[in-house]
Amino acid sequence: MQMLKDIQVVAYEGGRIRKFTVGDCGREAVLALPLSRLIVKMVKVPTGEDAIEVATPILKAMSPFPDDELTVGCEVVRESETGSVVVAAALPESAAEDIGEALDAEKLSITRIDALPLGLLRGIWTELISGGDANARRIVLIDGNDCLSLFVMDNDQPNAIRAVSALSDLKREVMLSLLEAEDFGGAKKIAEVVLVKDIREESASESTEGELEEFIANKKSPLDVAQVTEKLAGICDAPVREIKIEDDELSLKGIAERADEESALDAMPDSWAEVLEETRFKSKLIKSVMVACAIWALAMGVLFGVPVAYGYMTDYQKGLSKQHRRQYEAVKTMKEKTELVKKYSDHSRGALEIMKAISDRLPEGASLNSWDFKHGEYLKIKGEAESATLVYEFKDAIEEICFEDENSDEIGNRIFPQVNLSGPTTTRDGVRFDIECLCATEDAE
Repeated sequence: MQMLKDIQVVAYEGGRIRKFTVGDCGREAVLALPLSRLIVKMVKVPTGEDAIEVATPILKAMSPFPDDELTVGCEVVRESETGSVVVAAALPESAAEDIGEALDAEKLSITRIDALPLGLLRGIWTELISGGDANARRIVLIDGNDCLSLFVMDNDQPNAIRAVSALSDLKREVMLSLLEAEDFGGAKKIAEVVLVKDIREESASESTEGELEEFIANKKSPLDVAQVTEKLAGICDAPVREIKIEDDELSLKGIAERADEESALDAMPDSWAEVLEETRFKSKLIKSVMVACAIWALAMGVLFGVPVAYGYMTDYQKGLSKQHRRQYEAVKTMKEKTELVKKYSDHSRGALEIMKAISDRLPEGASLNSWDFKHGEYLKIKGEAESATLVYEFKDAIEEICFEDENSDEIGNRIFPQVNLSGPTTTRDGVRFDIECLCATEDAE
């Protein structure tokens, strides 16, 4: 069997729903129905004509519900220069109310409708044609729970399809089908009769599944080879061969394979197709609304959450800033105290040190008359000298007084970065001078 894509097949047979599922298909499914639920007919379509337009009036004439609008589906089984042979099928909506209720109970949406016996034929095809000439005409009887599906086949082409109910005369139905087959394929000898039957009832004693027991309890008495031979005596002397079906899902697997084919039969009414479109639209709408709600919730979360988060982060940063400010103030206070202690413990700028530095640089022939010193601000001195040259030498020496390295020329290391000289003024005994020295600030250090 070929690999199947994700698909769900359900069959409504014997008043119950059977399922076959491959993958995750949600609520959509292909519906397989017995022939008793469908109006089925083999139709010849001349070349150039539309198969549905040709088949619709034929099936409408067969319908027990003349007021129903039939949606006819066609599947081409043979093509030639003169035309084609198609299987035409339709589902009368008036006869499908119980099917609709069962599907609603299972919450299923139907995407297409196929004939259940066609899926079974695909599953048993190799065994079906292995019993003799592949081109021979065969009568195929598929014994089902709802009806007996009757096919008259030439090779792989069904020439007649018919649903035979339990109350119908099998001999009469076979005769009508053979006449229909002769109209399609001409007169041919019947090579064999193939009886396809479900043998699950034979293993009922070994099964404890309630579903299987219910199926067997509701199943009519199956045909056997002797019964078929007896019923067809006089119109068909061909041997009867039996094919036993043990796989409960064989027909559903065949329908699943057919669902992958564009040309496969689809007898779904237009009203069901409209319901499917509405269901899909509602599903898409719900998904779209959910996505829109999610986006809206995300937008609202951003709209209201960002300011809240921003406010929280702002408060957090403010707290850090306040904490840092307190630490900064504590460090600043400690630094000021340290600088104050350092200032008063540093005697290199004291009055005695300054006086010593000035006295050491006072040249011979010069003397000081007055001294005015304010720590860290200025030094004012007055004096006399024998010549102006001595005054200028004294002034230059004061400018070169440094904190640590007296040989440094950097202005930032000098104790008195600015020395102002007034004079010298010539007197009878020599010259007088006034020197104002501005002390270096802490920033200049």
